Amino acid sequence: MKKVLIIGGGGREYSIGYFMKDEAEIFYAPGNGATEEFATNIDIKDFEELANWAKENNIDLTIVGPEDPLVKGVVDVFKSHGLTIFGPSSKAARLEGSKVYMKNFLKKYNIPTARYIETDDKQKAYEFIDSMDKLPIVVKADGLCAGKGVIIAESKEEAKKTVEDMLSGKAFGDAGKKVIVEEFLDGYELSMFAICDGEDFVLLPAAQDHKRLLDGDKGPNTGGMGAYAPTPLANEELYEKVKSRIIKPTLKGMQEEGAPFEGVLFIGLMIVDNEPYVLEYNVRFGDPECEELMALIDSSVYDMFFNGATKQLDKIDVKIKDMVAVGVVCASKNYPYSSSEPAEITVDDLSDCNGYIAYAGVKKIDGKLMATGGRVLVCVGFGKDVKEARDEAYKIVDKVHFEGKKYRKDIAYQALKY
Repeated sequence: MKKVLIIGGGGREYSIGYFMKDEAEIFYAPGNGATEEFATNIDIKDFEELANWAKENNIDLTIVGPEDPLVKGVVDVFKSHGLTIFGPSSKAARLEGSKVYMKNFLKKYNIPTARYIETDDKQKAYEFIDSMDKLPIVVKADGLCAGKGVIIAESKEEAKKTVEDMLSGKAFGDAGKKVIVEEFLDGYELSMFAICDGEDFVLLPAAQDHKRLLDGDKGPNTGGMGAYAPTPLANEELYEKVKSRIIKPTLKGMQEEGAPFEGVLFIGLMIVDNEPYVLEYNVRFGDPECEELMALIDSSVYDMFFNGATKQLDKIDVKIKDMVAVGVVCASKNYPYSSSEPAEITVDDLSDCNGYIAYAGVKKIDGKLMATGGRVLVCVGFGKDVKEARDEAYKIVDKVHFEGKKYRKDIAYQALKY
């Protein structure tokens, strides 16, 4: 049996291992309290040490889940040891690690995006804000802020205050020492994910994430409160535009930059009149989108990642199930404001449900599975259409119990409205 090491311990990493467990022996670094049900968790943080462990244990493939180790160069370390690893080099990971680099890259290679300025000069940012004729205005911190470094300002005053807070280091520390101010595109957001091997790519079904904490897209931005895929909001014409105008020029551009892109290219899109514009790039799967996408793959999940890591995507056919997956995040009581007390998780019998649970913020304490804060788990339902999958997801939500459980009740509402 193949051996796979997955770096990370959230719901995204759980779902990758969960859908590969029949094909390979799975190891996690560090994993979580639920991954040990079907895998082995190891506690090694140092990249060199982890690479040596992978060599000693004859790991066939390593998959990196989160952005932080990618930006810090875990792929480079593993490759220097001759190991097979799926994910971008630190140089290629700048597409997420620096929003300034990403926006300038889009401009250089004529990839459609919003009008913007990048600067560390408060006065220049203010002048650009004053020149804008439409509200709201988007202000972004340059560096990694765990998905929270984007502010949509409803007035020019708020935009200027945000710029000041970021550049002073008050808002996001060093991550905000350079900012991007850009026009707000009025359309709807979609997430698309391409498995890339530097030259070729496989585009997975489009997903839609729900970032806000509360129903009706109210409340603060979070890491994501739910998602569904595929979305009926993406038609064949749109997929073709994304392939030809965005993914192909990006892969070609990254080759020219001397940083061929291997790994997951996560394209945050704004669709305006069926025209795609890039809002941002991430260099890994979205969470919770990954939890739905893994469930949709109808061919070998191992081969998809292994062939992506070994420049052989042209040799496989990634098949997609004819179904919809809807995921609802159950978060802890105080999310996203502060940490919550650990709470025991109990789950009723799921035999009459069509779906699964992807666990994230959980630990085993005295043999009990405990919610330990943040986004605790994702209830993913399957169905022939969005409504059926959503109903299954909420059926699972009702069977999950822990103190302070918090979730949105309107996931996939845009697709149902559509």
